[in-house]
Amino acid sequence: MANSKYEYVKSFELEDEVMLPNLIVVRIDGRDFSRFSQVHEFEKPNDEAALNLMNSCSSAVLEEFPDIIFAYGYSDEYSFVFKKTSRFYQRRASKNLSLVASFFAAVYVTKWKEFFPRRRLEYAPSFSSKVVICASAEVLQAYLEWRQQDCHANNQYETCFWMLVNSGKTISESQEVLKDTQKQQKNELLFQKFGINYKTLPELFRQGSCLFKTKVEETVKHDENGNPVKRMRRKAVLVHSENIAGRSFWNEHPSLYGDLGQFTKDIGRVEPDFVRSFQFENKLLPLTWVVVRIDGSHFHRFSDVHEFEKPNDEQALKLMNSCAVAVLEEFEDIHFAYGVSDEYSFVLKRESDLYQRQSSKIISAITSLFTSTYVIRWVDFFPHKELKYPPSFDGRAVCYPTYKILLDYLAWRQVDCHINNQYNTCFWMLVKSGKTKTQSQDYLKGTQTREKNELLSSQFGIEYNTLPLIFRMGSLVFRSKEAVSDENGVVSGKKLKREGEVVVDHCNIIERGFWEEHPHILSYS
Repeated sequence: MANSKYEYVKSFELEDEVMLPNLIVVRIDGRDFSRFSQVHEFEKPNDEAALNLMNSCSSAVLEEFPDIIFAYGYSDEYSFVFKKTSRFYQRRASKNLSLVASFFAAVYVTKWKEFFPRRRLEYAPSFSSKVVICASAEVLQAYLEWRQQDCHANNQYETCFWMLVNSGKTISESQEVLKDTQKQQKNELLFQKFGINYKTLPELFRQGSCLFKTKVEETVKHDENGNPVKRMRRKAVLVHSENIAGRSFWNEHPSLYGDLGQFTKDIGRVEPDFVRSFQFENKLLPLTWVVVRIDGSHFHRFSDVHEFEKPNDEQALKLMNSCAVAVLEEFEDIHFAYGVSDEYSFVLKRESDLYQRQSSKIISAITSLFTSTYVIRWVDFFPHKELKYPPSFDGRAVCYPTYKILLDYLAWRQVDCHINNQYNTCFWMLVKSGKTKTQSQDYLKGTQTREKNELLSSQFGIEYNTLPLIFRMGSLVFRSKEAVSDENGVVSGKKLKREGEVVVDHCNIIERGFWEEHPHILSYS
């Protein structure tokens, strides 16, 4: 396909490869899960069903991504460790962290009813994620020790805190009682005041959960005599251990030290600042236009499995648009979005300081919210079609230094929309007329815009320029500048959008006319 004059904007994309032989850890954290747990009435200090849901999602992640060998989690966080030889997505940090957060969010929504059958999911959960680079097995050991220490300290405090609150103390009083208390003092408080021996509490609460892949024998089929045929395969197993960073635990599992490295000695208490120094963080340049672009992962297969209409499935596109609207409603700093097919670009205002411009948090929060919303709203757009498996999206963030370059980026995406849609329209019409996919590709090879239009018109009676705008132009999402004159939003019988309401449109953004008519969208204010 032909290149456009806007292709130069790709030069602003930066690579964020994690170099070998560093180990890659992707850590996800529930975004504003304090509120999420309150809205959904999780038990305090620990909700066993919520923790089991997190574990189930993590198991799904290990099954989905072969390169992830080990995972450890507690509360609303999980850390996923890739094998040391991994080249997953060319070891690009943004791809890895966004895919894991996205898939985890999708599975969380999908499995919600399994763990909370009588509780409605009130809104879409989302997760932020980051990459931690472990230069050696020793650094990984220190990281895991730190996270389990944090699990213990937080759980012990939360157990004491909520027992005090449940006994009648206020939140402030409970915080004051626990201020500056040490581990032993908290244990004594629990035992003397509430009769609780902390060490007898469930391991799930005290130790967190770890999953790792090990070889297990499974029946794959039965022979003609009905006898089981068994094969060894790698499967994620869930365990609880008092010391996941201990040499004895790690080295008794060959799959761990073989894929990740051997722990040669036990370590003591780890200083968090030491481990934090290995976090891979890319702060986006200030006073630049940040675009977060997300793309469906393996959506060719996803669209085939779910039997999307070809070349365009209007309901699938409207579902994407609905998710984009949800993202703009959630993040005020996102002023504009443009989407086509299985991709969406979100433009943050130039002076945005969202998440202190930490690339990983911005990408993962947007991608995971988009994905969980996609799963929740699937039934609204496909009421008679089952969601066969959770979708996922990967993301990246790119800084564009000037207004002109930003508009050229958006023009590039719309030009790409036109080129792809025109080609796909011709291709699928040819296939539906009886040609094979290979014959259709050969037929269209080297054809220009005019020739494709003539093909559609002469052979299929289709005037390309009369096709729905959503197919030809893609979708624009932004906040309306219009105000209403009364509480019903009706002026002379015509309903107007409320000021600040997120709207969807389909029009030409290559020409400057749209931007001149809507200067507020990308204004500097």
